[in-house]
Amino acid sequence: MKIAVLEGGRSLERGVSLRTGGRVKDALVRLGHEVISVDADTSMISNLREHKPDVAFLALHGRDGEDGTVQQVLDLLQIPHTSSDAAASARTGDKAIAKRRFRAVGLPTPDFYVLDSTAVRELAAVELVPTIGERLGWPMILKPALQGSSLGVALAHKEEDVPGALLSALSYDDRVLFEQYCPGRDLAVAVVGHPDGAVAWPPVEAIPGGDQYDFQARYEIGSAKFECPAQLDPATHVRACELAVSAFEALQCSGVARVDLILGEDGDLTILEIDSVPGLTQTSLVPLAAEAAGLEFDALIELMLDLAIAV
Repeated sequence: MKIAVLEGGRSLERGVSLRTGGRVKDALVRLGHEVISVDADTSMISNLREHKPDVAFLALHGRDGEDGTVQQVLDLLQIPHTSSDAAASARTGDKAIAKRRFRAVGLPTPDFYVLDSTAVRELAAVELVPTIGERLGWPMILKPALQGSSLGVALAHKEEDVPGALLSALSYDDRVLFEQYCPGRDLAVAVVGHPDGAVAWPPVEAIPGGDQYDFQARYEIGSAKFECPAQLDPATHVRACELAVSAFEALQCSGVARVDLILGEDGDLTILEIDSVPGLTQTSLVPLAAEAAGLEFDALIELMLDLAIAV
């Protein structure tokens, strides 16, 4: 098949995207496919029209690639692609929308509030920080609503930490998610949307070298340790997989996605977010989960192509 690998783009995660794209292209060549590199810029549509690929493989992270923007274009061009459709991508890309949907269907997710830049800058909404602190407790997490890879995420231990964290988050997006901090173990569950029903692969645990599983821990080799399958008791393993599949279905995802969860110190599991275009770098979690499920990297890439065509 002729495969267009969409990579790069204009998001702050461009570098990670190019790393995912490079690894995917190598696998596609090994699998015998014709590969076309397409940067997600103003030339993307003309390149796709010129080359007429059978499938677009999305190696895009962050803005445009994970929020439904590129998916809208591909849907209009009638090119199958390896991610959820535009509507589902918009739901997964916006953490606030995703969490509201989880709450609506009864799935556990940490308490949260959202403030946009207009409220902060024009209405002095920073005065509400003590109220938010009373309701969510300290410490709390501040994160951009539309960013990935832990960019702009900060842990505020007290009220005085919020202005700096707020400024950092607003530098990545115009809305900030204030989220209850849930200490515990970082788990990720890959979910595969087969035509006959979604299934979960073995959970992965990310064990950071520092206090948080941040951008450095995600993408610098050696910055974090990963266990797959995660060392969980059987009931927790089953529950993590069930929650991941439920979250995937609640947002109407397709293809392969990664669901991030926290296993709290009390043994409860809560859903943080879904990544509908998960990373496929050497430090990414979905390839680890696939390997634990019996699929080497090339087989994972072939599966993602098959799922795109089956939609």
